[in-house]
Amino acid sequence: MNAVIEVGALRPGDRADWEELARGYKAFYRTTVPDEVYEETWRRLLDDTEIHGVGARRDGRLLGIAHYLFHATAWMADSCYLQDLFVAESARGHGVAGALIERVADAARERGAARLYWTTQQDNTRARALYDRVARFHGFIRYDHPLG
Repeated sequence: MNAVIEVGALRPGDRADWEELARGYKAFYRTTVPDEVYEETWRRLLDDTEIHGVGARRDGRLLGIAHYLFHATAWMADSCYLQDLFVAESARGHGVAGALIERVADAARERGAARLYWTTQQDNTRARALYDRVARFHGFIRYDHPLG
């Protein structure tokens, strides 16, 4: 893994590799979505209006993905939420996740967002080791109220 990591927008040709990584992300968090949701999400990512996606490549191969969005807040400028971040197992520990986070941070700065934030599971120790180096944990715990 000596080649340079290139991070940029997702491209139409990334579709198959993106879905493999997206399915890996969903499997890690033990969630499933129907096949048509992958197709709809891909279309929304390529549209690049409501949700945004970037990919990390090495030698032209997609090794990691990040999905993010901007939203209004009551007390400050827009916030940037890094919703999904996933790196292929074979590429972990080589700077791919950090490069993706920094690219999303650049997008947040370009937009004038007041903050960039994300969530992860408490026991995701490998990812949290990186997050503790690049961000601050403020002790918040998330709850989800069922709507259906």
